[in-house]
Amino acid sequence: MSAPGPGHAPGPASPVDTLRALHHGRAPGDPLVLPGPWDAVSARTLEEAGSPALATPSAGIALSLGYEDGQVPPGEMFAAIARITRSVSVPVSADVEDGYGLAPKELVERLLAAGAVGCNLEDSVGGTGAGSATALRDPAAQADFLAEVRAAAGDRLFVNARVDTFLRGEPDPEAAIARARLYVAAGADCVYPILAPPQTIPALRAGIEGPLNVLARPDGPSPRELGHLGATRVTFGPGLLHKAMRALAEPIGQ
Repeated sequence: MSAPGPGHAPGPASPVDTLRALHHGRAPGDPLVLPGPWDAVSARTLEEAGSPALATPSAGIALSLGYEDGQVPPGEMFAAIARITRSVSVPVSADVEDGYGLAPKELVERLLAAGAVGCNLEDSVGGTGAGSATALRDPAAQADFLAEVRAAAGDRLFVNARVDTFLRGEPDPEAAIARARLYVAAGADCVYPILAPPQTIPALRAGIEGPLNVLARPDGPSPRELGHLGATRVTFGPGLLHKAMRALAEPIGQ
């Protein structure tokens, strides 16, 4: 494609390019904060509050639909994601758990059809919800899967590879780093060692190339503090929905 001629400014960045750019060039203490909407109205509210992009939590959407985490039928999850993306103008990344057993090409097609420009993919087998299997997937097999997703998506999706070692009881950050390096080499744009204790973040940052996603917890450091520790991106899982649920549980009219 030829470059724009004199006097012709380049067109606006695509949503996926915008999302990708938001992860780079960030100063320490200024991570990308991506709140997690669970439905259309929460998405609109978060956009109106100034969020430059959003990241749906599978657990939050599950609760909003009356399911336990990991139990939402794929069709309902993609429909919920589509309702969210239709409701906002900012880029949306979608948590699609372990990919629901879909072939990479179909998974990419369904994400794009739902309007998502990014995705979370976890390396647990069978998901993380009640009644789900609790094993970590072989890291080489997960890397192969991520590489196939990247090949099918090209640059159309920002791939956030979740690393579940801390979730599964492995406290050594080196175990997360080893998996993360494989996933980055396979084409992941970002890695997400979920439930990483704050004290491990500097080691993770030093050992992992590229953007690092960290989960903010109610009793933990603030997003700014997580940024100073080494987080590039901060997400909340279903934390904002839980906060809303606590507010709804307060007595009315007193």
